Amino acid sequence: MNRIKEVLEKKGIKQIWLAKQLGKSYNMVNSYAQNRRQPSIEDLYRIGEILGIEAKELLVESKDKK
Repeated sequence: MNRIKEVLEKKGIKQIWLAKQLGKSYNMVNSYAQNRRQPSIEDLYRIGEILGIEAKELLVESKDKK
């Protein structure tokens, strides 16, 4: 799971802008934001760089550690 949507909303950034910055389609970025798909590690780092945060801040820690 990721926090892309949450971070975008907090920073007042639209998904379409992020899609243009990444060179991805709006549908792909929307899939990331809705957690229907997860970005590759490379894309996760690029998203973090674009948004000015660490890539790890885009991730949600799993609560099911068994």
